[in-house]
Amino acid sequence: MEVRILRYFLAVAREENITKAAEILHITQPTLSRQLNQLEEEVGVRLFERGSRKIVLTNEGLLLRRRAEEIIALVDKTERELIIQEEVLEGTISIGCGELQAVQVLPELFRSFSEKYPQVNYDLFTANADQVKEQMEAGILDIGLLLEPINIDKYNFIRLPVKERWVVLMRPDDPLAQKEWVTAQDLERLPIIMARRSNVQNELANWFGSRFQNLHILFKSNFSTNAAIMVQDGQGYALIVEGVTGNLWDQNKICSRPLYPELLSTCVLAWKRQQPFSKATTKFLEHIKSVL
Repeated sequence: MEVRILRYFLAVAREENITKAAEILHITQPTLSRQLNQLEEEVGVRLFERGSRKIVLTNEGLLLRRRAEEIIALVDKTERELIIQEEVLEGTISIGCGELQAVQVLPELFRSFSEKYPQVNYDLFTANADQVKEQMEAGILDIGLLLEPINIDKYNFIRLPVKERWVVLMRPDDPLAQKEWVTAQDLERLPIIMARRSNVQNELANWFGSRFQNLHILFKSNFSTNAAIMVQDGQGYALIVEGVTGNLWDQNKICSRPLYPELLSTCVLAWKRQQPFSKATTKFLEHIKSVL
């Protein structure tokens, strides 16, 4: 079913007359009649009741009219987006990220880009790096702010200078809260809330060394905020990156202490290689490169 034929069909439906529709479409009446007959044969139902003075849509024709109007509207919108000029750039840029310290680089990127292209808006999706990457692979997200380690062989990326520090969440009345740092030995046989990502678990296993086998991993969690609720209830100790949420916690209910030896992670802003992006996203990627 061609878009051109749908436009013919809609013209006849509006005019209720083949001759008038043919004049508007700048084609001959026999040509238009033949196209309509072929359309009915293609869909296998009658679309029109042909009277002596006007043409009336059947129930099937009414359904096709609604769908055809939706299809034509989408086609026209897409064509407009493809030819839109830079000075009126618009669209939505989708970005995935975790609860990370590195998220603080995004506001300035958004602010400076919006000053130049105020009609662009943003869709911010929060999840762990594996989930963000899955959404990028599916083409749902354009850009990901990903906590390493993660496989980015298929991606272009910029590694950010921000360091993500690993800490232990605990209740403020816990004995470990009296310490400046927390060691692997301190955490042996305590109930631990561990990150769900396997790559991150491997990083933590390397940090714990031989003591990792003595850990009592009670929960796995992909969000530090949910892990914090478990900690606050006395369920265990959460191993998380400090991120930006540390300043949001009620220090009378929960606190954090850094690991010793210190464990730091890095983040990357990444996007798929050879991925067709919208004009807005393409311009935003150019902006990222120029700023970072």
